[in-house]
Amino acid sequence: MITLTGIQKRHGHQVLFVDASFQLNPGEKVGLTGPNGAGKSTVFRMIVGDEKPDDGDITIQKRLTIGYFKQEVGDMAGQSVLDEAIAGSGRLGELHHELERLQNDMCDPDKADDMDKILAHFGEVQAEYQDRGGYELEAKAKEVLHGLGFKDAQIEGDVGALSGGWKMRVGMAKVLLGNFEVLLLDEPTNHLDIESILWLEGFLRQTKSAVLMTCHDRDFMNRVVSRIVDVDSGEFVSYTGDYDFMEREQKNRAAQQEAAFERQQAMLAKMQRFIDRFGTHVAKAAQAQSRAKKMDKIERLDPPKKREVVPFAFKTPPRSGDDIVKFQGVSKAYGKKVVYDGMDFEIKRGERWCVMGQNGSGKTTMLKMVAGHLEPDAGNVKLGSVKMGYFAQEALDLLDPELTVYQQVDQKFPLDSIGAKRALLGAFQFSGDDQDKRIAILSGGEKSRLVLALMLFDPPNFLVLDEPTNHLDLLTKEMLVQTLSGFDGTMLFVSHDRTFLRGLATRVLDVSPCVEGKAPMAYPGNYLEWVEKTGMEAPGVHR
Repeated sequence: MITLTGIQKRHGHQVLFVDASFQLNPGEKVGLTGPNGAGKSTVFRMIVGDEKPDDGDITIQKRLTIGYFKQEVGDMAGQSVLDEAIAGSGRLGELHHELERLQNDMCDPDKADDMDKILAHFGEVQAEYQDRGGYELEAKAKEVLHGLGFKDAQIEGDVGALSGGWKMRVGMAKVLLGNFEVLLLDEPTNHLDIESILWLEGFLRQTKSAVLMTCHDRDFMNRVVSRIVDVDSGEFVSYTGDYDFMEREQKNRAAQQEAAFERQQAMLAKMQRFIDRFGTHVAKAAQAQSRAKKMDKIERLDPPKKREVVPFAFKTPPRSGDDIVKFQGVSKAYGKKVVYDGMDFEIKRGERWCVMGQNGSGKTTMLKMVAGHLEPDAGNVKLGSVKMGYFAQEALDLLDPELTVYQQVDQKFPLDSIGAKRALLGAFQFSGDDQDKRIAILSGGEKSRLVLALMLFDPPNFLVLDEPTNHLDLLTKEMLVQTLSGFDGTMLFVSHDRTFLRGLATRVLDVSPCVEGKAPMAYPGNYLEWVEKTGMEAPGVHR
C-alpha cells in the first residue's frame, strides 16, 4: 500500500533518515516508535505530501484513501459538533452535505427551471452515498463521538465553543468516520481519558483499515499493533510483535552487541600489548608489525547505544502529619449540574489515591478543591500539616518563555550546585543543548517534564497530580514511575495512563457515583487489584 525506499531526510544540520526503508501492508496495525526528535511525525508528513524526502522514493498505491490525525486542528466554528465531524470525514462527508444542499435546492422555487438537472444530480449523489453506506453515517458519527466521550448535548452544540482538547477529539472522529484504507495517527491518545482510550482500542482492533501510529501509551500499543517500526539512528528497524516484544528484542540485541564489543576490545587490547612489548624486539619485530597491520584492517564495533531510564534521586521530603486531607459534607455544582452532594472522604499519610470516574464526574474538580484553587459550595476541605505540590496543565503557563530551561531551574534554586541542577534536568531528558533551549519553543511534553522537575527538586510531602503524563514519551513516563515509586509521601492523582496507575496507585477512588448524589466508591487495594475485582479498567468499561 505504502512503501518508503532509501529515504534520506535532514532538518537543517540534523540528519533524520539515512537510506531508510519500510512498507505498510493492507490491514496491518503498525506502531512507529523512537526517541523525541527522531522524525516520527516527519514520516507522516512525507507520506501525505506535506514534506518531501531529500532522496529516495515514497510509493503510494493509486486511489488509496488516507486519513491523517495530527496534533494540530484547524478552525472549527459555525456548526454543530455532529456536522463538523461528518463534514471532515472524507468523501462520505462531502456526499452527505451535497445531498443536504440538493434537497434545499429542490425546495427552492427560484430554481424550478433547473429542477431536472438538480434531480438527475441528486440521483447520482444519492446512489454513491448509498453504496458507501452513507445512510448509516449519522448514527455511526454519534456512536464514534459517544465513544470519544461526547454527551448528546455537546454533539448537538456549537463546535466553536469547545476547548482545544475537545476539538482534537472532533478531529479524531473525522478520521475514524472516513472509511479510509489507511489511518495515520499521531499520538491519538494524548487528549483522551481512559474510557475513550479503551473505546478507541476496540475500534482500531476491529477496523479493516491499515493503521500506522505513534503513541506514548504502552498498553494501547500492546493491544492494537502487531508490528513495531523503531526509528533508530536514521533507520527503520522492524519487529514483528507488540511494544513489549520489541523491548525484549532490543535488550537481547544490546546484550549480544555488548558481548561482541567487549570480546573485540579484549582481543585488540591483547594484540596491542604484544605490539607494545615486542615492537622493538629483534626476533619478534616482524610479528609485531604484522599484528599492527592486522589491527588496522579490523573493522571496529561500536558500543551499543543505550536508551537508559535513570530515576531521579530526589531529597527526602519533610514528614507530614497523619491526617492529610479530609472532605466533610462537601457539595459542588456547576449551574444545575451537581458534581458532589455532601461527600465525605479522607486521606492518610503515605496513601497513594488514584481518582477514577467517568468523563465529567468531577475528578479535576476534586483535585482543584484539595489544592485550594476551587471552593466547595458547602462543607469544607480540611488540609493537614502538609507541604503540597500541585501539577495541572495550567502550571505550564507559569513558566517564563524568555528563559532557557536551565535558567528557569537556576532562578528557582539559585543556591544549589550547578551539577545538581544539571543532573536533575538530565534525569528528565534534558541533556546537552536541550538545557539551553528557550522555554518559548518547548513542546507540551517538554514543558510538562520541566514543571515536574521543578516540583521534585525540592519535593513536597503531598503530591496532587492532574494528568501528569499528558504528552510525556514512554521513556520519561517510565522514569517518572520509577522515581515516584520511591517517594516517601502521600499522593492524590488523576491519570489515564495504565502504566502510571499500576505502578503507583495503592488506593482507588471512583467518584462516578457522586454525580447521582451517592458516596464515592473507595477501594483499599491497588489499581491492579481493583481491575481484577471489578473487571473494569475504568468505571463503566469492562475488560
